[in-house]
Amino acid sequence: MMIFMWLIFIFMFIVGNLIFVLKHKHLLIVLLSLEFIVLSIFFLMLIFLSYIEYDMYMLMLFLVFSVCEGALGLSILVSLIRTHGNDYFQGFNLL
Repeated sequence: MMIFMWLIFIFMFIVGNLIFVLKHKHLLIVLLSLEFIVLSIFFLMLIFLSYIEYDMYMLMLFLVFSVCEGALGLSILVSLIRTHGNDYFQGFNLL
């Protein structure tokens, strides 16, 4: 059963990274893939901490930081859409 959970984590992490690398045209897709990677890391921490029978306080702390990261990403997305009209990376100059 433990090997099956590790395979699920590895599959989730690889799929999240592939989406991040291959679908980098829109900011919203990049943010969703980053959240998927964070979710897979959360799953890994859940497996590892339950395996060693450790306190789950670190999971709550990790969840708080991932929610803050998601809110920051959404605020950047909203400000980008308000200033440029879309979420394409080619639509604005980074310089």
